[in-house]
Amino acid sequence: MDMRVRKAHPMPEVAAFVAAMRAEFGSGIDDAIARGKRGEPTFFASENGRTVGTRIPSDGNVIPLGEAARERRYCQGCDGSCVGTLSHCRD
Repeated sequence: MDMRVRKAHPMPEVAAFVAAMRAEFGSGIDDAIARGKRGEPTFFASENGRTVGTRIPSDGNVIPLGEAARERRYCQGCDGSCVGTLSHCRD
C-alpha cells in the first residue's frame, strides 16, 4: 500500500498566518493570494528563502518597521505616550 507522506510545510509561519486569517475572515484571503500569484500586489510573503505573490512596488516612499512596531500592545486607558518606546504606559 502506497501512502503519501506529508512533509513539513516550507513556509510554516506564513501557512499559520494564512490559516488564522482564513479562520477569522473567511476565504477572502484565498482570492488575495491567488491574485498575488497572478501578479497583482495583493499578497506577498517570504520565508525560508521562498516567496509567494507579488511585492508592492517601492516608489521610495517606504518607512521600514522597527522592533517598536513588532512589540505593540494595548493598555486600557492608554493615551499613546508609550508608543515607540518599547515600554508600557503603566510602567
